[in-house]
Amino acid sequence: MSALPGSAEGTAVTGLDSSPVEPPAADLPPLTEQVRLEVREIIARYPQPRSALLPMLHLVQSHQGYVSPEGVALCAEELGLTKAEVGAVATFYTMYKRRPTGRHLVSVCTNTLCSVLGGQRIFDALSADLGVHHDETAADGSVTLEHAECLAACDYAPVVTVDYEFYDQQDVESARALVAALRRGEKPHPTRGAPLTDFRGVSRQLAGFDQYGGEDARAAAVDAEGAIGPTLAGLRLAAERGESAPPMPGPEEPAADTGEPAETVAPSGRTGETPEAEAADARVAAADTPAERAGAAQAHPDRGAEYGQPRGRQRAGTETPPAAEPATGTTPPVSPPHPPGATDGKA
Repeated sequence: MSALPGSAEGTAVTGLDSSPVEPPAADLPPLTEQVRLEVREIIARYPQPRSALLPMLHLVQSHQGYVSPEGVALCAEELGLTKAEVGAVATFYTMYKRRPTGRHLVSVCTNTLCSVLGGQRIFDALSADLGVHHDETAADGSVTLEHAECLAACDYAPVVTVDYEFYDQQDVESARALVAALRRGEKPHPTRGAPLTDFRGVSRQLAGFDQYGGEDARAAAVDAEGAIGPTLAGLRLAAERGESAPPMPGPEEPAADTGEPAETVAPSGRTGETPEAEAADARVAAADTPAERAGAAQAHPDRGAEYGQPRGRQRAGTETPPAAEPATGTTPPVSPPHPPGATDGKA
């Protein structure tokens, strides 16, 4: 499939949004001094300031609904980066939006399993109902629709998320009913996970701030019940059948000398060599490269011999040379050679 750079189709295929940042709308809320203080609070969490950029971009979205030119400039100024460096990050990740979003972000998984089970049909139906394509917002500002390459929930396929909260095992009719409820201002409870807020609220949470307005509400959201039957299906079937996984073996005790070949840790004593020579033989045999072999041979007690031959066989060049006469400090006289036919004076 070919697509022009910056087009909705190109973004859906590549996962990267190459379209330009749209200019700010007249009614776009400004990034106030309070936002700047929150930005600095994020920066203070990290030993390296530029590590704070990702949550800072989510914070900008939580206030303005997308990563605006003003938001890019604010992040660049606070981090001492160029706007190009900030923009490079904002255009790489699809969770950062380049144009204003609706109250809710509806993502439809169209990857392999979800698509086979109806994900593409769901997307097509919602696109027709809303009159939009990928990464476009309905005219009433209620919903932004997007393809999602994978939502990591294949056991619940087909999957739709609203503001990154899961609505599992959808079909065309259930998904259309879900979006219709969102457009009426309702917030159906996700199949699992926290209660639904909106896109700006979840962006604030991703920036590391509370979107629920208090400890009790946050705890209730974290502890919200959800249907997790498909995930636990394997455990249920195993319990019914009396099946269990084999026990995991415990960690093996490391050898006493992990830097040596195994056979050198405890010499066998069966080769007729000293333990040192047997260990040296093993080092040579275990060498992986000529350089390692040469190094091991250089440290061998029988340095100068040929190594690596089967044990118990005489190595070439290892015969002990005849013992030299002890030095006396004087040079013995050298007898002149006998002429041919000469005798030594004996009869």
